[in-house]
Amino acid sequence: MAIKIVPKDELVNAVGTRFEPGAWIDITQDRINTFADCTEDHQFIHVDEEAAKNTPFGGTIAHGFLTLSLLSRMVEGNGVMPDNVVMGLNYGFDKVRFLAPVRAGKRVRSHVEVLDVTRKDDNRFLIKQGISVEIEGEETPALVAEWLSMVITA
Repeated sequence: MAIKIVPKDELVNAVGTRFEPGAWIDITQDRINTFADCTEDHQFIHVDEEAAKNTPFGGTIAHGFLTLSLLSRMVEGNGVMPDNVVMGLNYGFDKVRFLAPVRAGKRVRSHVEVLDVTRKDDNRFLIKQGISVEIEGEETPALVAEWLSMVITA
């Protein structure tokens, strides 16, 4: 994984670039419980291991928003940026779909592709990345998203 730095006038050429998968992240029951406490979402499917055994999932699953919130960590050090970046800001999502549950004890990692680069003015770029979150050992991704970042240069 590495950030690819390019001259800002060449940033648009990064469209279509795919990066190596991110590092694996463990989705432990403790992580799920901590997220439940932070969000006050204590639905049994996330935090009650005994009750969750009797569901089609066979155990507890991570909140979809937990997986989504880990995107910042999953893509860390992976992507393309123009030179002379002053800051980058989350701009939102054009699409988020939760496709498969992440069971407690599984690992996840991201796959990233640059989908679009829009130059807003001399110093601002809107970068759209396609993200897929792989669940180790499973065919269907946990989620897919189109993530927007505003990058500001000097």
